[in-house]
Amino acid sequence: MEAYLYEWLGLIVRWLHVIFGIAWIGASFYFVWLDNNLQQPPDWKKQQGIKGDLWAIHGGGIYEVAKYQLAPPQMPPHLHWFKWEAYSTWLSGMALMFVVYYLGSPGYLIDPAKADISATTGVLIGLGTVGGVLALYEAMIRSPLADNGKVFGLLLFAILLLVDWALFQVFSGRGAYIHVGAVIGTIMVANVFLGIVPSQRALVSALEAGREPDERVARLAALAKLRSTHNNYLTLPVLFIMISNHYPLLYGHPHGWAILAAIGFITAFARHYFNLRHRNINRPSILAVAGVMTALLVWVIAPSTGNSNARPDAVVDDATVSGIVATHCLACHASAPSHPAFQAAPAGIRLDELSLLKSHGDKVVQTAVLSRYMPLGNTTGMTDQERQQLGQWLEHNRAKP
Repeated sequence: MEAYLYEWLGLIVRWLHVIFGIAWIGASFYFVWLDNNLQQPPDWKKQQGIKGDLWAIHGGGIYEVAKYQLAPPQMPPHLHWFKWEAYSTWLSGMALMFVVYYLGSPGYLIDPAKADISATTGVLIGLGTVGGVLALYEAMIRSPLADNGKVFGLLLFAILLLVDWALFQVFSGRGAYIHVGAVIGTIMVANVFLGIVPSQRALVSALEAGREPDERVARLAALAKLRSTHNNYLTLPVLFIMISNHYPLLYGHPHGWAILAAIGFITAFARHYFNLRHRNINRPSILAVAGVMTALLVWVIAPSTGNSNARPDAVVDDATVSGIVATHCLACHASAPSHPAFQAAPAGIRLDELSLLKSHGDKVVQTAVLSRYMPLGNTTGMTDQERQQLGQWLEHNRAKP
């Protein structure tokens, strides 16, 4: 019953994280689009302090949206603050990381083949990395370095690349990916909590007091705009990481850290096209280059379908493969898993019959033979010879069903 309730806890927290994430990212995308599409208003609107306006149609109605240079003649009694979407996304994401990676199956986080560490040490490394990178980012963005966008961007990418590589030396591929995502997500929510919202509060306080915003408020506003821009470019990389746990061919690859860095760069670069397009600057070459880079990545990391160590006539019998599967797979991938973390076979992949093993052959080759991601953390001690035998059997039965 405990494991059953734990599965429900994981489902509910993950579901909430997705809902909150949609709300935050949707609002972020909308306001970036809105800012980039505001038009010069007529003179009578300018006299009222309106900086730009926009007409739109949606949901059977026509909307008029206006952005003031500073504030309307009279502050509205109800002003919506876009902040809880961000806070809820981060809180639910951290809760999910605790449920799945810190309190759940240790194989999701720790790979003994990389580093023989305890679960507690893994948690300390993970949280320490998140906090350390956040402190470094805050020091950078509060320094004169923030005035040089290109240098700042390159330095931030280099820091994330180093973190990406370092975590891969300690954690499982999946654990490393999710912690890079936690680092990026924490930077993004800190931009809201430590920069954007304080800037908005300073502006509203000055206007409510009848004061013209001073130089300090202007500097906070400029920095808040920069933080918002950073969040915009980090959105697609962090979204990819949110779904990456479904794709062991990426995080299970020996160079999974480089794959993550490449995808992060490609997605942020592709986002640049849309930011320009919103300002009526159309550069489809950006998407073309992003597409070519993606195709090159797919080609470079493609696994070899053959087994170079196997003799052409090598045949592994069914009994040998059944023994390998029983020892290393059936604790999880069975109709009634014996592993305490699972109530049903993960992803619905059952391997308790050879016919099922054949039907899931490509998936098994990718996760257990090529990437060696399975078994989780290799807690059962699956040997290279066993992986080779499993691969040979699956290759033979693919050709001769």
